[in-house]
Amino acid sequence: MELTKNGKKFTFNICLNYGGKAEILKATKEIAEDYKKGLIIADEIDEKLFESHLYTKDLPPVDLMIRTSGEMRTSNYLPWQIAYAEMMFPLVPWPDFTKEEFRKCLEDFKNRDRRYGGIKDEK
Repeated sequence: MELTKNGKKFTFNICLNYGGKAEILKATKEIAEDYKKGLIIADEIDEKLFESHLYTKDLPPVDLMIRTSGEMRTSNYLPWQIAYAEMMFPLVPWPDFTKEEFRKCLEDFKNRDRRYGGIKDEK
């Protein structure tokens, strides 16, 4: 980690023993406590404040989520953070996921029309 801590081009996350619902509940409880203590008012509660209570608060937004083994579900993985991420579900299992498989995903990602929740412009 020391060698790559200043890297800005690429962030690779592996979340072990992680539950997205539990993370959202934790963040909600923390915000409720801050409200109860008078540290914040209701009008200050927004996406930015909420995200500041997530485990990933110091990480960049998720651009690409890759779920190996062809499993077409997110399995409670970063539910808030992947709202606008591109998702790929290669059939190859994780132990066999090679650099070439990763390159294929990156090539596909490069060709995606990212709209961040917007609709496709039909012009």
